[in-house]
Amino acid sequence: METKKKSWMQALFAYAEGEKRRLILSVVLSVASVTLGLAPFFCMYRLICLFVAGLATASAIVRWCLLALAAWAGKILLFSLSTGTSHAMAYTILEALRLRLADRFLHAPLGNVENHTIGEIKSMMVDKIENLEPPLAHMIPEGAGHVVLPVVSIIALLCIDWRLALASLVTFPLSFFCMGLTFKISGKNFEKFDQSSNYMNSTIVEYIEGIEVIKAFGRAGVSYEKYAAAITDFRTFVVKWLTSTFATMKLSFALFPSTLIGTLPVALALANSGRITAPQAALAVMLSISMVGSLVKLEVFSENMRQVKFTVEGLEEYLEMPELPEPAARAEVSHMDVELKNVRFSYTGDSKDEVLHGVDLKLPEGSFTALVGPSGGGKSTVAKLIARFWDVTDGAITIGGVNVKDLPLSQLSEYVSFVTQDNFLFRCSLLENIRLGNPRATDEEVKAAARAAQCEEFISKLPLGYDTPAGEAGKRLSGGEKQRIAIARMMLKNAPIVILDEATAFTDPENEDKIQRSIAALTKGKTLLVIAHRLSTIKNADNIVVLQNGRIAAEGTQEQLLESCPLYKSMWQAHIGAKNWAVSSAAKEA
Repeated sequence: METKKKSWMQALFAYAEGEKRRLILSVVLSVASVTLGLAPFFCMYRLICLFVAGLATASAIVRWCLLALAAWAGKILLFSLSTGTSHAMAYTILEALRLRLADRFLHAPLGNVENHTIGEIKSMMVDKIENLEPPLAHMIPEGAGHVVLPVVSIIALLCIDWRLALASLVTFPLSFFCMGLTFKISGKNFEKFDQSSNYMNSTIVEYIEGIEVIKAFGRAGVSYEKYAAAITDFRTFVVKWLTSTFATMKLSFALFPSTLIGTLPVALALANSGRITAPQAALAVMLSISMVGSLVKLEVFSENMRQVKFTVEGLEEYLEMPELPEPAARAEVSHMDVELKNVRFSYTGDSKDEVLHGVDLKLPEGSFTALVGPSGGGKSTVAKLIARFWDVTDGAITIGGVNVKDLPLSQLSEYVSFVTQDNFLFRCSLLENIRLGNPRATDEEVKAAARAAQCEEFISKLPLGYDTPAGEAGKRLSGGEKQRIAIARMMLKNAPIVILDEATAFTDPENEDKIQRSIAALTKGKTLLVIAHRLSTIKNADNIVVLQNGRIAAEGTQEQLLESCPLYKSMWQAHIGAKNWAVSSAAKEA
């Protein structure tokens, strides 16, 4: 049975589920505050009655003035309490939403996350979630109060004379028509606004992140033009959009709170004919004035509701991203054999886009297996499927005979260490970046892993040593240095299954041999899978698997493949030729 999709209002209130008590308290305080704001008008009404009757003594005047002042002070106090409560509630909800999003990204298939640009994700996690604070902190609690006040005022006007109540509503029909027209015009453009905003954010992020490449290739002019065009297009669109709704929006803003247009002449006419008293006419005018502030607020809130609706709907798309299913309980795994059984995979889920076609592969516990082959053959995909960044389209991957789908992600993470050529470092210190491999490791254990990964030499030259921040995405370090930090992290984790995807690609030849020896020593007895283009680094592998066009073309030892696999032989000859060329070039330079 298909589950009915929540409306955006239901979703918004669902976000506040854990903060329901504070939300209700904030609403009650807001309603009480707004209602109490009417008390001074009734105090003034009583004073006018006393003056008209000739009974206005000094003590009576002081008494009613003090009551009015006390009511106003109470209104301010209750409003302050309501606002303080609602803001605390709102930011608690925003915190929970950001944590939910981060968790959803962590548990969703990697492809689902990568379908969104960094600009889109940043915009949602920072800007758009932040835009929910005003409706949660103001629109809901204050809106409730501002709805109550006009209702109470109209009831009071009704008690004086029904014609006054009717007169106060005279501008409402035209105002509602203008508001509806505004919503209709603006509603068509909200999706375009979101697309334009996301494109601008993505372009800005791309420009900043690629500034080094832009400068290196002299593309500053072209890139800046693209950047400037995105910003200009966004500005042009927004101005055009606002202009299209300017007339109807301003008309509704002018008419909606204009209760005096009807109330004042009717009150004067009724007072003049003797149907109501002069104090009652004055009270009617004051009640009409009291509604103005609330009606203006309600109109502003109604304008914001469309944006809130769009934000919530966009947020729900992220929160409803499918998660990788996982069991709650840990599975019993007796050994660390890794096996791929007739594995098929498509990034889109469509068979015509399949990148792996029935791959069968076994990685025995404690063995060294290498994956080689032309670019785009599916080597990195195999590695990522073992780590369960995605789920296979068909077939199965097992560890110790247990399907990886039957392992909690935390348990799978304990078993697998993954190092790629494009390693990400966080802005924290190098010590903490390495400690990510094992949060419980001591400083000395972290440093021992760093020494094993040949990090000690360059870390010791840094101003703060191990306490040096890596910079955003590790930009303070070279590619080779980042790789060594990532390898140190892997060594510290000490997982039984190690996957190295071009892990030494950026390492200089001087350190590569040392690192390879360290990796060999530290991965001894582990199930090791290495993806490499430098075939000399995997020539001693127990099993070399040649992957071509998503299929296993051949597998065996170095000697066996050189004899039986033309593709591997040509790759080896090309590698040796390139290596010899590099050596000869270095000799000439020397």
